[in-house]
Amino acid sequence: MPIEIDREEVQRLVAAGAQLVEVLGAKEYEEEHLAGAISLPLRRIDAGSISALDPNRAVIVYCWDMA
Repeated sequence: MPIEIDREEVQRLVAAGAQLVEVLGAKEYEEEHLAGAISLPLRRIDAGSISALDPNRAVIVYCWDMA
C-alpha cells in the first residue's frame, strides 16, 4: 500500500538500499531528477519496464506535479 513519506525518510530508505524511481516524463527527468533515481515514465510502465527493479528491495516512487 502506498504511503507518503518525507525527505528524511526517503534518505534513510535509500541509504538502506531502497530503489528510487521517478515516474516523470523523459523530458522532465532529463531536465532535473533526484540523484540515483531510475526513470520509469508513468505512461510507459509495463511488465517489461518494471523488470528493471529488484523485487527484493523496497521501491520509492517519486513524481513532482504542479497541477
